Amino acid sequence: MDTSSRRGVMGAALAMFLVGTLTAVSGAISAYPLLGGQAVRYAVAAAALWVVVRRSRLAPVRVRAREWAQLAVLAATGLALFNVCVVGATRETSAAAVGTVIATVPVVLAVAAPMLRGGRPARTVLTGAVVVTGGAALSAGLGGGSVRGLLFALGALAGEVCFSLLAVPLLPRLGPLRVSAYTATLATPMLLVAGIAVDGADVLRVPTAAEAAGLGYLALIVTTVAFVLWYDALGRIGADRAGLFAGIVPVSAVLTAALLGQGAPTAAEAAGAVLVTAGVLLGLSPGRRTLGAALEEEGVRV
Repeated sequence: MDTSSRRGVMGAALAMFLVGTLTAVSGAISAYPLLGGQAVRYAVAAAALWVVVRRSRLAPVRVRAREWAQLAVLAATGLALFNVCVVGATRETSAAAVGTVIATVPVVLAVAAPMLRGGRPARTVLTGAVVVTGGAALSAGLGGGSVRGLLFALGALAGEVCFSLLAVPLLPRLGPLRVSAYTATLATPMLLVAGIAVDGADVLRVPTAAEAAGLGYLALIVTTVAFVLWYDALGRIGADRAGLFAGIVPVSAVLTAALLGQGAPTAAEAAGAVLVTAGVLLGLSPGRRTLGAALEEEGVRV
């Protein structure tokens, strides 16, 4: 595995681990208006990302009309819709049920990403994705729920998949920093409007110290850092292989809870972590070809 591919693997793993830690701050912001809080999160993240963009001295790039449309759809589905559906799902069904549905992300990306490139799913990636999904679902609890809750959860799954697949054609010209900054900026008013529709005048309020810390962590770590790492990984190893690491999210949530003294992992959660690890390793295995050759054949930057 060459340096670029190795960097992509490490970036995807760290990005999904950071996303999994968001459960550790959920208690601190549980009383804050959910959609208003997400709007604040993305507003702060967008400000931080644009500071980084300016200081990085990237070559100027003029966003084309088609790219603006693609960015808007990405923000509407991968960020705003995802959050709205997660909120709706958690109100209708158990968190375990939501986690189990979203845990199928690796399989969906393993199939959809190569098909969008005009190819076929790699057997090792698809097999690894199935194993990862099983492990993630085991860690999430294999919960059940209502039909309405299931529909919301499927909407969240669609948003999670769009977050990766819709970004792929934008990354070569705009790069991971700009894609992250533009989508966070565009998602902010979308979530604010949705929050007003749900909570009315109570969509925003001054947060407590604990809430401010929680929202700050979501904005600067889970959004700013994780988004850039994830989008950089997509350009290096492809959405199908990067998708394998989505299974780390529930495992990271379990480990974070244990480290913060919120409970030791159960036997099922530990078994799920083992399955996720095995699935990722299987999906990344080169098979009969070297991984670098496979990536070059699929048009992924190496």
